[in-house]
Amino acid sequence: MKLKICGLSRPQDIEYVNEAGVDYAGFIIDFPKSHRCISPDEVLPLTELLSPDIQSVGVFVDEPVRVIYNLYVTHAIHIVQLHGHEDNEYITTLRQLMPYLEIWKAFKIRSSDDIKRCRESCADMIILDNGYGTGKIFDWSLIKNIDRPFILAGGLTPDNIPEAIKLINPWGIDVSSGVETDGYKDREKILKAAANVHGCK
Repeated sequence: MKLKICGLSRPQDIEYVNEAGVDYAGFIIDFPKSHRCISPDEVLPLTELLSPDIQSVGVFVDEPVRVIYNLYVTHAIHIVQLHGHEDNEYITTLRQLMPYLEIWKAFKIRSSDDIKRCRESCADMIILDNGYGTGKIFDWSLIKNIDRPFILAGGLTPDNIPEAIKLINPWGIDVSSGVETDGYKDREKILKAAANVHGCK
């Protein structure tokens, strides 16, 4: 079971995920609507602090391809996570420019139509979410028949992660606000989340 902690923005956040031994570290880039947002210029100084075992994930919303390319060629990010209106054509363009780039695509889950869109996505991995930053879970019964690996996000906390894994068995878990206190990453919550994810067989 894999764990991604998203919304990292400070050097101490990197210290926390390094200590916890998470699998992926997420950085929300160039999206001012999020208080966790950082600029493209801030990414590399943070990702250079990551443990070599942790892959950096750049989270983007309808970002120009050139911005992603510039971060990719400087090795600031290993994986791209798309949260906007990016379609298969956009993903194909990224692959043509960056053939070794791993691409994740997030989907808001509201109905069976959203599951159909997930199945049709050509992304390497899909993320099933409630709506990006809401801090609430969605109706998990909607995804009971999904037939491809996925990362579960939305409203997850160290305390409900074990239940989510038991009921849904996702490929991975993505947490952001659930490991924060007063809007900032919390070391103890990150450590607990990692223990609960990596302790599940």
